[in-house]
Amino acid sequence: MIDVPLRRVCVVMMSAVGDAVHVLPVINALKRHSPKVHITWILQPGPATLVRGHRSVDEILIFDRSKGVRAFVDMRRALAAREFDLAINLQVYFKAGIVTQFTHAPVKLGFDRARARDFNWVFTTHRIPPHAQQHVQDQYFEFLTALNIPHEPVEWDLGPWPDERAWQREFFSRFDRPVASIVVATSKPQKDWLPERWAEVVDALWHDFELQPVLVGGRSAREVRAEETIMQRARQQPHTALGSGLRNLVGILDGSALVMSPDTGPLHMAVALDRPVVSLLGYTNPKRTGPYRKFHDLMIDAYGDAGETYPISMENRPDRMERITVRDVLDRVDRWRSAYQSAVSAPKS
Repeated sequence: MIDVPLRRVCVVMMSAVGDAVHVLPVINALKRHSPKVHITWILQPGPATLVRGHRSVDEILIFDRSKGVRAFVDMRRALAAREFDLAINLQVYFKAGIVTQFTHAPVKLGFDRARARDFNWVFTTHRIPPHAQQHVQDQYFEFLTALNIPHEPVEWDLGPWPDERAWQREFFSRFDRPVASIVVATSKPQKDWLPERWAEVVDALWHDFELQPVLVGGRSAREVRAEETIMQRARQQPHTALGSGLRNLVGILDGSALVMSPDTGPLHMAVALDRPVVSLLGYTNPKRTGPYRKFHDLMIDAYGDAGETYPISMENRPDRMERITVRDVLDRVDRWRSAYQSAVSAPKS
């Protein structure tokens, strides 16, 4: 166990939205254990918009990787004026190691050498013990175990914040049916499902399940193309909310009766919000990046072959998402209707 005072802690996690969601239970546990601890979180601009205003985040420092070398110069300058008792490096890549090195902390805790990539372990003073691969969320909890801090109960507290409820009520006031939110694309094309199949699902949600389909996500070129395909092919036009922003997306997912998503940030946001999610997984290992502890009965696992017992690993399997059929998805929606619908028909207050 690592014995270190917890007055000022720096968390280095500059990755995507899904990873940011997984960090929230870690910082909530730190706050439960040491309520007066001041937590600084180094984040990229996108995920920063999701967690800004969170009760356990005292300060956010922006690492804008689009600036290239300038991002490191700016971060070194920002950290030069700050002292920490502990820096926690939750990433395994070289850039995170450099940023961790910039922190003024006697204890810099990172991954063991077997899991740290790009010589990331060189930049830390202490490392968590070696461990077999497990779900990303449990992997982050290993840092709390090393600090002798309980991680239960697992709490996200993602929102919506009180001042966001008015927007949420206005958004849902236009619908007279429960909403099924569809995440149309991800950061990698290999993780996406085919938009023409989403169009078939949209029609079935409306006609067979009496649900209001809502398209959600950003407005990247690929998301916009998927939106266009769905809108062109679906007989019943869904409502599109692409580009609403991450905080508004929290409100949309929180108010949805059902969420449908490949492996991407909104999937994990839905889990954090305790909203049933049909997860479509094939490219990434669902044992590592699937919905955490919940809604496995709604999960579609195209990663493994029939009868295959596969390990928890970081191996990606291309061309698996096409294996998922429209029938697979609608079977899970039918399962949701039987098991969950009555309990999640309206936004939480």
